[in-house]
Amino acid sequence: MTRRDALVFLALTVLLVAALAFATALGTANVPPQRALRILWDALSGAEGDYPAWQRTVLVWVRLPRVITAALVGGGLALTGAVMQAIFRNPMAEPGIIGVSSGAAFGAVTALYLSATTFSMLAAPTGAFIGALGCTAVVYWLASGARGRVATTTLLLAGIAVGSMMSALTSFVLALSLRQWEVGRQMLSWLMGDFEGRSWGHVALVFPLTLIGSLWLTLHGQELNVLLTGEESALSLGIDVPALRRNLIIWASLVTAGTVAVVGAIGFVGLIAPHALRLILGPDNRRLLPAAFLGGATFLVTADMLCRLASLSELRPGVVTSLVGGPFFLYLLMQSKRAWAG
Repeated sequence: MTRRDALVFLALTVLLVAALAFATALGTANVPPQRALRILWDALSGAEGDYPAWQRTVLVWVRLPRVITAALVGGGLALTGAVMQAIFRNPMAEPGIIGVSSGAAFGAVTALYLSATTFSMLAAPTGAFIGALGCTAVVYWLASGARGRVATTTLLLAGIAVGSMMSALTSFVLALSLRQWEVGRQMLSWLMGDFEGRSWGHVALVFPLTLIGSLWLTLHGQELNVLLTGEESALSLGIDVPALRRNLIIWASLVTAGTVAVVGAIGFVGLIAPHALRLILGPDNRRLLPAAFLGGATFLVTADMLCRLASLSELRPGVVTSLVGGPFFLYLLMQSKRAWAG
């Protein structure tokens, strides 16, 4: 790692820590950052402080789990976006490209429609997780050919087809729920991507899968670099390309499923963060993957904080990321068009 790379990672780490601190301290009822840090330290050490009890309750039990969830989800989506872009050798690829997000959405809204959340707050995340993994399994089965080989084009087409079917089924469930206003409101809120009401239980759900999956993917950065040179080149180096691609897709899908299951559909994080950092660090995935995790975490924590500070109950982080990501996607599309014309 060069000195420049080390400075980039230091800057990303500082930005993430600052975003976490300000997002925990600021909100409808602001707490001075210095006091917020003291409250969190007292909570860790078990000490009591001379500040209002409501401040400790709000910071430790309301804001902190929400902020940590946002960081884990943003980091996981950004890292898997970088992995997908390397697998498909396309800078416009992102985690939902093989139908993971669509399957998660169908599973979550089905659980909400069946009122499963009456029995457990984790029913919707569980339904989303099952839907995401089921959709990924179907897509991979449809794309598998002889000897387990999977063609990239076939995988993409299968993902688009299955994802479209899941989106249609999600719309059907939404139509059925029109007479149940509260259930319909919960569905729409989840589909827009929301961190409202996220607790330590949600952190416990997303934490192990996101970190373990992200670590596994990061450790295979060198193999991803070889894949970027072409399948024939990878095979000549003794790499089992079908097995490697299968394992990468499975782990990327697991991380995406875990994040989407907890907070809903958050778009474009896996597109914006990896591409922006690739312009700074270059295409080497050994550096890009951990940097994308830090950048995606900072981006989503900041987006969620802006939603809370705007004091608009209708504004969701998923809407903010889409407003930023839509123009960014069009920019990438225009760049690709110029490259093709050239």
